[in-house]
Amino acid sequence: MKILVIGGTSFVGRAISLAALENGHDVTVFNRGETSTDVPSAIKRLIGDRRTDLTALNGQRFDATIDVIAYQRGDVERLHEALGEHAGYYLQISSVSAYDEPHVELADESTPLRELGDVDPNAQITGATYGVLKAECERAAHELFGSRIGIVRPTYVIGGHDVTMRFPYWVARLQRGGRIAFPGPANSPLQWIDVRDVGEFTVHLTEQQFVGAVNAIGVSPAPGFKEVLERMATHVSPQGTTLVELSAKGDVDPSWYQKFPLWAGPQSVTIMNMSNAKAISLGLAPRSLEESIDDVIEWFDGQTWPPYWLSEDEEASLLSNQS
Repeated sequence: MKILVIGGTSFVGRAISLAALENGHDVTVFNRGETSTDVPSAIKRLIGDRRTDLTALNGQRFDATIDVIAYQRGDVERLHEALGEHAGYYLQISSVSAYDEPHVELADESTPLRELGDVDPNAQITGATYGVLKAECERAAHELFGSRIGIVRPTYVIGGHDVTMRFPYWVARLQRGGRIAFPGPANSPLQWIDVRDVGEFTVHLTEQQFVGAVNAIGVSPAPGFKEVLERMATHVSPQGTTLVELSAKGDVDPSWYQKFPLWAGPQSVTIMNMSNAKAISLGLAPRSLEESIDDVIEWFDGQTWPPYWLSEDEEASLLSNQS
């Protein structure tokens, strides 16, 4: 197949492009060309900006288009205007954040999506608007590209080349050992999927021209946050490592919680514990957490501690307030 990946050189897009190439497809990526990448030269690159300049797509025709970076309705509208039926089969990478908070745990793909309400469909992307806008992108895709399209809704994506640097924080911190602070409650659910699994699963669905929506979740039901950290510690931490839950009863400034990545908080119990049964039935074969950890270690080795991660002094201050 001749496959176009919109945003195909960074993290999730990179994994999809590599998986498509590995499966023998003719792969083209379209992006701004600003992200350094290690994708092989066999993957063709078209340079442009989906919001201001899609002329590189003029005259192009594809069997399938995988849209990794649709964040506003206008993104979908402009892509459709540029390609129309020349896009071929269309698959959009969405998010479980597009769902309304389910009423039950292990909810499936029939869960209603978030409504736009009074949010501008092309509003700035923030933590508050992200899920609403992703749901609107899905609706735009159905309206413009037709009913026979695919929607993939991942949860937290982890693994090497992670531009979000969420999971790598915990891998690097657990490797260092000692007393490690983590946000409570300890049983807050956490679901994830390895980026390579997203790539391979997305390509598989594209090959099948899957119609509908599916949750891309690597583990279900969800373990608790502390349980995940304990499993990671067993794999990478030195002896004597201790996990310390930051209790709400302690003198903890709530703003510190923003320093802890990959944590949805106690208010997201059901949306962080959704079903992956449909994905498994469609061929998703999740890697182990340990494989994802090893992938991060290989990629992150030698990189410096980012300034926005929790520093040793900041962590020590938090820990000093815990009994």
